[in-house]
Amino acid sequence: MNGIRNPFEAFKSKNFKYFWMGQCISLIGTWLQNTALSWLVLTLTNSAFLVGLFNAVQFTPQLFLSLLAGTIADHFPKKKLLIFTQSLLMLLAFLLSLLTWKKIINYFIILIFGLLIGVVNTFDMPVRQSFVIELAGQELLYNAVALNSMNFNLARIIGPAIAGILLKNVGMSICFLLNGLSFIAVLIGLFLIDVGIKPMNTKKNNKMLIDILEGLKYTRRNKIILQTIILLFIMNVFIMNFNVLIPLYTKYVLHRDEAGYGFLLSSMGIGALFGALFVAVKSNKRPNIKTLYFSLIFSSLIFVLIGINKNYHFSSILFMLAGFSAILFTTTANSSLQLSSSDEYRGRVMSLYTMIFAGTTPLGSLISGSFAQILNIDKAFIALGLSCTILFSLYFFAINDKKRIYINRVDDL
Repeated sequence: MNGIRNPFEAFKSKNFKYFWMGQCISLIGTWLQNTALSWLVLTLTNSAFLVGLFNAVQFTPQLFLSLLAGTIADHFPKKKLLIFTQSLLMLLAFLLSLLTWKKIINYFIILIFGLLIGVVNTFDMPVRQSFVIELAGQELLYNAVALNSMNFNLARIIGPAIAGILLKNVGMSICFLLNGLSFIAVLIGLFLIDVGIKPMNTKKNNKMLIDILEGLKYTRRNKIILQTIILLFIMNVFIMNFNVLIPLYTKYVLHRDEAGYGFLLSSMGIGALFGALFVAVKSNKRPNIKTLYFSLIFSSLIFVLIGINKNYHFSSILFMLAGFSAILFTTTANSSLQLSSSDEYRGRVMSLYTMIFAGTTPLGSLISGSFAQILNIDKAFIALGLSCTILFSLYFFAINDKKRIYINRVDDL
């Protein structure tokens, strides 16, 4: 049927199927841990700013180390790198569970764990992102990225819902323990994958700094990649900091408990799952820059509406829409960057993606936490939505002015 494609087309690749199935279980554990960590920080501190600071510390390594991680991804076998990083994340989850169970956890210890998890994730993310095209191939890439997003957001529905129940009835340490056990599935999936022996980057240049600079020059020369990175920066700084705002919004605006918090996160995951499914069945092979424009503006509007709204049930609908719009943006951005990159530079380009997507989270978290502390939580949503719209408008008019100046110069010739 024209306009509709098989949403599971990328499963034609056995390697991608093994990878997807392992991630399916592991990501549920990740959301269990993320949900429990945010609530634990809020319980220990009762401070919007300290919740924001925790998220900032967790993502700071990606701001400084992502470019190095991308260069490593371009020079070493991705399967071996992923086995190493996933094993480290499993170990950290077990340690976090033990310390919480023994009741020797405090805010400083959580900050240390946040930093360590952030360092490992910095080297894990660009490898994982750029590994997808090796597993699925270029023809199936857009579908594979959408399926990964479906996977992530299915976990976002299940993980927080389970975490809300466990937090209320069992405790926090079980969430961290289950996350540690979930990594067994992804490690089995990785061991089953057979990508053969692929030639690595054989350039004589062994200087990491020069490789990083070459990657940055390549990004600046490619207009599609550069535009996508700029839009990703705007979106991520002002819109993507849900981990900071949702627990605060749940507790202080909607006056709900842990179960209500988990349900709101799950609502957002449901919307994101539909967004990923929407992308998976789209017929056009290549992502469209207009989709990035639409999803960014729509997300800003939803943020303003969340700030105005005080009804819990309507909030769940708004968070569903926010999840749909956010995943539409990130899936399109991810696919656009990978399809616009050559094999030689893909790891470095995706390291820029992860640097912006996760590395600017400290800035976004601090802005969100500060807005919530100064303006109150509901007004913080409104301020962030308006800020995103204003910055995007300035960018949009700036690039259109450049086009008009160029056209006028050509006409004068």
